[in-house]
Amino acid sequence: MLNQAQIIGHLGKDPETRYLPSGEAVCNFSVATTEKWKDKSSGEQREETEWHKISMFGRLAEIAGEYLKKGSLVFVEGKIKTRKYQDRDGVDRYSTEIRAETLKMLGGREQGDRSSAPPQRQQRQAAAPATSSAPSGFDDMDDDIPF
Repeated sequence: MLNQAQIIGHLGKDPETRYLPSGEAVCNFSVATTEKWKDKSSGEQREETEWHKISMFGRLAEIAGEYLKKGSLVFVEGKIKTRKYQDRDGVDRYSTEIRAETLKMLGGREQGDRSSAPPQRQQRQAAAPATSSAPSGFDDMDDDIPF
């Protein structure tokens, strides 16, 4: 059996991070995915937005709480979970969410200021061109082409 969800979308508001009594971090936020199409009958442009509840735990939750903000573009992968709870009146309610196992921050620096990316990620990006020792293709070829 397979229970896997993958979405790419924008955060609707800043993430909320809390800590369990055990000290483990829990982060919750909503991601909007928008589908656009042209209506065949009217020729009008149509758009539909779906909201997805996301929850994550541990170190991933801490990272999300520190670096994500409203409007951030993210890739989230995880399992679909449905929780049952009772509201204040004792009525059973259900909530479906994606329990994230993978989070990738997309969009780069243009979506926020320079401090929005993790420091170690900024260092790796800056150092990558200088430390690359593997051949990268055409740039490493001799210019003495015989034709």
